[in-house]
Amino acid sequence: MHEYPITQQIIKIAENTAREHHAGRVLKISLVVGDYSGFIGESIQMYFDAISKDTLCEGAEISFERVKPKLKCESCGELFEKIPFVFTCPSCGGAAGPTDIGKEFYIKDIEVESFEARGAGDAPNLGP
Repeated sequence: MHEYPITQQIIKIAENTAREHHAGRVLKISLVVGDYSGFIGESIQMYFDAISKDTLCEGAEISFERVKPKLKCESCGELFEKIPFVFTCPSCGGAAGPTDIGKEFYIKDIEVESFEARGAGDAPNLGP
């Protein structure tokens, strides 16, 4: 249920971006979502489909770039994907600790339709 307010914010940010760039509707929103962020892409998509109606985001595509959690070796500094119940470095066997990798959650890109490009299929990409 905590995806509902975050989805509202995503729509608000995307609409503000479109207005700031004097654009038409929002075509695509690209999100980066870490597996340990606490957010579930399918829930965000479900809420987006429901609450984007009658907004500049209605019909927009949402893409999700997943980020898998990583540990960092305390001996050699190697970053590696977390495997359940394994806390040793695959390179040197040293002890590994947690990182913030996998906790990300942010809007990477917002693609909008410009008023001039309507019908031409040209949509500028408004990155971060």
